[in-house]
Amino acid sequence: MNPYAEFVKKYAANDETAGQGRFTSLLRNEKTGTEHFFYIAPIIESIGGVHFSQKTGYGSFMVNTKKLQELVENTELTPNSNLYIVNSEHEVIASNNANFRGILFEDILSVDRKRLTDGVNTNLNGENVIVQETTLDQADGWSIVSIIPVHELTEDMNAIKKNSIIAGIGLTISMMILGYFFINNLTRPVMGLVADMRKIGGRDMGFRIKVRSTNEVGALAYDINNMMDKMEAMATDVFNAQTRLYELELSQKQAEFSALQSQINPHFLYNTLNCISSIGLEYGSKEIAQITSCMSKIFRYSIKQEELVLISEEMQCIKAYMNIIAIRYDNKFSMEVKVDDKLLGMKTPKMILQPIVENAVYHGLECSDAGRALWVSGHVDANGDVCFQISDSGKGIRKDELESIKAKLNREYSDIENKRFEGNSIGLSNINNRIKLLFGEDYGVEIESQIGFGTTVNVKIPCIRA
Repeated sequence: MNPYAEFVKKYAANDETAGQGRFTSLLRNEKTGTEHFFYIAPIIESIGGVHFSQKTGYGSFMVNTKKLQELVENTELTPNSNLYIVNSEHEVIASNNANFRGILFEDILSVDRKRLTDGVNTNLNGENVIVQETTLDQADGWSIVSIIPVHELTEDMNAIKKNSIIAGIGLTISMMILGYFFINNLTRPVMGLVADMRKIGGRDMGFRIKVRSTNEVGALAYDINNMMDKMEAMATDVFNAQTRLYELELSQKQAEFSALQSQINPHFLYNTLNCISSIGLEYGSKEIAQITSCMSKIFRYSIKQEELVLISEEMQCIKAYMNIIAIRYDNKFSMEVKVDDKLLGMKTPKMILQPIVENAVYHGLECSDAGRALWVSGHVDANGDVCFQISDSGKGIRKDELESIKAKLNREYSDIENKRFEGNSIGLSNINNRIKLLFGEDYGVEIESQIGFGTTVNVKIPCIRA
């Protein structure tokens, strides 16, 4: 009996497997030398009738292994890899190695079949190989087994590995170069900033930090320079304020010293003037009485210790002086004082208007014809400051002389200090300097004049309420 008939007989006798399809073992045709196998499955009645759902016979399908062999041989593998299709009888049905077809797989590789599904690294003929078995779900008990040398798996990776190493080295060098430039560009400005800050810390206030970059360090250096500019400006302002305060104190001390020099016995002098006034009245000389009385008021006012006095007191001093001038020049000039009443209760530096009125009389009106006039006025301007105006209709001042006076008014206090006592009267420059030392550069004296039309002096001080 041939192997096919024996297989069919055993298959039909086995009740457990008769209801399922089965593959035969690998069969060889002795005449043609071809290899093939059969798939046998039961035929079940499904139309209906007496034998419905019963086995009525068997069907068999012959499969030539040539097509499977071609499929295996055309599969792309590494040069020394082997691929096997193994049936349920553990026979090699197809393989890319013709020497192994038709033999038992156990004769090729003695490995536990249960371990093959997870992949096994084993030694075959002195060579390390990877063995992998994959079960075919469509064919019960069939599987595909591959045997691949380990060195061939990694051989294709050598070029990638080499390129990866070269790329890694190149990337590392590039990162080192970029890191060097990054750190250099970051640390160099920082170290320069630290060095410059040490110079500033050494009180080199005129030194400024060099801006070496446009990043955050450069922005920080720029901000520090701005801060240093502001600090230097503040220090200059403080220094100027201290200098101005010192000059003011010095001016006051010199004024006090000058007053002490001239005050031999002030009480004795103005008591003597009052005595002369009484004698003038007794002998019927009203002019002597008025002059001595006015001189006594002016002298008493000038030696007052206070730097700031009421504007009403300054006006009384001016009126007393005008009375003396009216008697001396026999009412040759008309003089008028017109000050807002609300100013009288405010305060002003002492003796800032009387010297200006005196200059207007002796330099503007004295050498002119009769009919000349002098006006003294005072008001509060739009900014809330107190403004006095002393105007005369005298001969005026030449242009070159006027420019010289203006230049002297604009001169610093230290420049004119040595010339302060050149004359017996306090000049415009000293009055202007006193006001600026007391109240700042926004206040002071201004003068305007024109030949034949007279002179006007403007005095501006802040509003100081009593």
